[in-house]
Amino acid sequence: MAKSRGENGPRAPAAAGSLSGTRESLAPGPDATAADELSSLGSDSEANGFAERRIDKFGFIVGSQGAEGALEEVPLEVLRQRESKWLDMLNNWDKWMAKKHKKIRLRCQKGIPPSLRGRAWQYLSGGKVKLQQNPGKFDELDMSPGDPKWLDVIERDLHRQFPFHEMFVSRGGHGQQDLFRVLKAYTLYRPEEGYCQAQAPIAAVLLMHMPAEQAFWCLVQICEKYLPGYYSEKLEAIQLDGEILFSLLQKVSPVAHKHLSRQKIDPLLYMTEWFMCAFARTLPWSSVLRVWDMFFCEGVKIIFRVGLVLLKHALGSPEKLKACQGQYETIERLRSLSPKIMQEAFLVQEVVELPVTERQIEREHLIQLRRWQETRGELQSCSPPRLHGAKAILEAEPGPRPTLQPSPSIRLPLDAPLPGSKGKPKPSKQIQKEQKEQQKQAKGYLDKPPTPNQTKMASAAGDACPPQDVAPKDPVHQDPAPQDSAPQDSAHHHSRESLTSQESEDTYL
Repeated sequence: MAKSRGENGPRAPAAAGSLSGTRESLAPGPDATAADELSSLGSDSEANGFAERRIDKFGFIVGSQGAEGALEEVPLEVLRQRESKWLDMLNNWDKWMAKKHKKIRLRCQKGIPPSLRGRAWQYLSGGKVKLQQNPGKFDELDMSPGDPKWLDVIERDLHRQFPFHEMFVSRGGHGQQDLFRVLKAYTLYRPEEGYCQAQAPIAAVLLMHMPAEQAFWCLVQICEKYLPGYYSEKLEAIQLDGEILFSLLQKVSPVAHKHLSRQKIDPLLYMTEWFMCAFARTLPWSSVLRVWDMFFCEGVKIIFRVGLVLLKHALGSPEKLKACQGQYETIERLRSLSPKIMQEAFLVQEVVELPVTERQIEREHLIQLRRWQETRGELQSCSPPRLHGAKAILEAEPGPRPTLQPSPSIRLPLDAPLPGSKGKPKPSKQIQKEQKEQQKQAKGYLDKPPTPNQTKMASAAGDACPPQDVAPKDPVHQDPAPQDSAPQDSAHHHSRESLTSQESEDTYL
């Protein structure tokens, strides 16, 4: 990789091994050995069935690196109010996105309720629309054999993803199986990109909140809309964003910027895993979820803001730099950040208040792209333009898009009583009105004596046609109109055949 220059000459380049390693195998975490021991336990139920093994509210084994200590709990009453507000937004999503997007952004900054986080991520990212526009596509990819070149690499990486989470604790468990399915499907969906190991923790986080098919389409949106080019073979997009981050740091924290320039430390040495994994392998889990809530709503500027906040508070004062006299000490400081600056409430507040906008990022992107072209030539991989969050993704959706409506998990016949109700449900006023009109028409037709011509026609028709079943007299139980019957039958069939894709998101509530 070509060297990039700082203020005082060329910065220390990222080692070729570390950069290419991001493409194929990010270094396993410190718990890799213990993870191998846990992964030999067999099925997930066996692994989680021991009495001494307790699970925290995020699904991590208590006492492991991923688990957290005491957390600030949201009062139950406040949580229920937030759930009610989010349910209203999700049930009227298009209206809210069109007229009240700022309100959605504020609620994402406060944190999405855990029970609705998976559904909200699908709606924010556009993954829900992608799924509706491509019915059966994931199943088709899932049934395909896949490229052996990528399958071997994916299988080697499965046990490294959150090995102390209950979904991924067992080698060959349901979590690792779904992770394999999602990553294999992406290599078939985008064979020109293939597989990058940084996609594995992204997909794993998604699988903790939604079924495999929904997780696949959210992964597609992240790779194509939020972080385009991040996972391509040359990793040019992440290198450009490293230069953008370093330039923005000069305005946010001149002290940190000057120190990194003096030490000639390439941004790729500290920001590659941050950005490519969206901090999923860096921050405490409660902070990861809050960052992702804002990231899905507002786009990559949240990733930039988090990186700038961490750099500012890790290297932004002379006192903090006393222990960072050389390159090694500085990089170690950034690899073992203080828990205080990563704490959920502190980090989110700093990120929300940091004045870094999409316009600044795009302006700096053009500057860095021009410098790249002057020193290295044209980019070898052509990535689609980056879209900054849910609003931009919605506006860029080509052509007519299906209206997002919540799908109930259980469909009842029109005349079936609701569970717990007495008798049959009362029909609506509109239905009652239509029933009365039908009764009047039928009565008038029967009371009116037939004319001779009608008698002859009826007799001829009776001779030509076999007798038909008599329609029921009760209009309430009449069959619906022909134009309505086909979609309803299709809906019933779809509900039975693909509960794991369309409706199974309700099980994650």
